[in-house]
Amino acid sequence: MTVFIQSLFRALSALPLPLLHALGWLAGWTTFLFSPRYRRRLLANAKQAGLPLSTALASVAESGKMLAETPRMWLGRPTKLHWEGETAVEEALTHGSGVLFLTPHLGCFEITAQALAQRFGDRMPITVLFRPSRQPWLRDLVATARERPNLHTAPTTLAGVKQLIKALKTRQAVGLLPDQVPPHGQGVWAPFFGREAYTMTLSARLALTPGVQLVLIWGERLSWGRGYRVHVRPCPVAGGLSKDPVVAATQINQAMETLVRECPAQYIWSYDRYKQPHGSAPPPAAPTPPD
Repeated sequence: MTVFIQSLFRALSALPLPLLHALGWLAGWTTFLFSPRYRRRLLANAKQAGLPLSTALASVAESGKMLAETPRMWLGRPTKLHWEGETAVEEALTHGSGVLFLTPHLGCFEITAQALAQRFGDRMPITVLFRPSRQPWLRDLVATARERPNLHTAPTTLAGVKQLIKALKTRQAVGLLPDQVPPHGQGVWAPFFGREAYTMTLSARLALTPGVQLVLIWGERLSWGRGYRVHVRPCPVAGGLSKDPVVAATQINQAMETLVRECPAQYIWSYDRYKQPHGSAPPPAAPTPPD
């Protein structure tokens, strides 16, 4: 079975991007129609963010495209790529310090690290954080597929965190998704689109490393398989992040909200962002409004 699935991945990676996105559109809507749990979560999360139903439904196809394009991102030939705001990377490089790139589960987040490694890797290798799969076949595939020239991976373990810190201290770049729910003890409750969400503290800890530059980035999926546009934004937090972990997590969540609102149809609203990690205390109760 492992050999079969890996072979299937390689076969899919050779398909044209428009065809992969068409297959993803079909897969996304099939899942939405036949999985009540998936459908409820996607619609509830989109509603929590105040989105109209039309935007929530548009995200159904985009989530399917994200899944279908993964073999191409990992194993296929490069795709067409456009940049917007890349001067923010150049400005961060002029400081001669490490650079922390943050991106939410928005658009094609696989393309952002690849684009950075391709364009800036000779001056600034990048290490990205990833959660190892529980499936052995996928874990082995990811370990090899994501490694590229000037692009390295670090697992969500203590050793992986040390790898990230070392990269920043040696004036390299690090990339991670701060809206990924961490295990118990590695996060705090902070608002995300108006609801308490268990939020990792790692992103703030890394951002507060002396000299580190914080940059926001996300990869827009262009229509009809025309490639991707990488959007880069300077850190929007005036005065820098707070040293208080809850305040810093809130600031980062607000920054991620800003990116998501640029293209809400490409955010993965089906992600279980508001789950309570096993062993953690429930989120604080919302204050009761005055009479």
